[in-house]
Amino acid sequence: MLTPERHRFILDLLNRQHTVKLKELVDFTGASESTIRRDLDQLEQYGELRRIHGGASIRKPAIEEPSVGEKLSKHHHEKMLIAKEAAQLVRDGQSIYIDAGTTTYEMIPHLTGKKITVVTNGLQHLNALTAHSIPTYVLGGFVKEKTQAVVGASALQNLKQYRFDQCFMGANGISMVDGYTTPDPEEAAVKKTTLSLSQKRHMLIDSSKFNEVTFSHIGTIAEAEIITNYNGPLVNKIEEITNIKVVTS
Repeated sequence: MLTPERHRFILDLLNRQHTVKLKELVDFTGASESTIRRDLDQLEQYGELRRIHGGASIRKPAIEEPSVGEKLSKHHHEKMLIAKEAAQLVRDGQSIYIDAGTTTYEMIPHLTGKKITVVTNGLQHLNALTAHSIPTYVLGGFVKEKTQAVVGASALQNLKQYRFDQCFMGANGISMVDGYTTPDPEEAAVKKTTLSLSQKRHMLIDSSKFNEVTFSHIGTIAEAEIITNYNGPLVNKIEEITNIKVVTS
């Protein structure tokens, strides 16, 4: 099977199955494992698929945004590890921003007892923050149904009155070329403004978001430090640009 034929076969299979394993492709095509790895690397560079451990998955549409419920059910253990590591960076006396998102949500139990002030645009965070007796301000504005994030012009105006020692945010995608991205331009605007108002900036990103690009740009990789469970080939490149903490257990 020639290279163009293998590429078409791989993409057709991905469209049907959404994920494929390296061994499957070796068995189906009769090509060597090293050849299939090269094929997958090339197709990822072309933006046709996303490499995952042991194979590849289909790229999600750039504008697609999962709901809070969908996010909560995916990579939950990894998100808890990332959030616990992030919470350890918070010191008494600090004002911090906690972004709407399922990974940042997992920080809240680990902040109990700290003398801090929190600002958030995540409505789903409020019950947990108040239950843990954490002084909290919530932004006012338009509430997104899918993510329960507060966005829009009112939220931005409200946000600009604050200054933060640290911010903790998520993203739907991270890549070397496009940096941090998210599907919604209004949510991207809130995230981008928060970066500009914070002395220390942290992106909490699980491994499924790496080599993904979504619709709206938040910032370059250099604009924040990263806490993640991802331990793939991009780590060395990112370390040349910003601090990245990889948590595995």
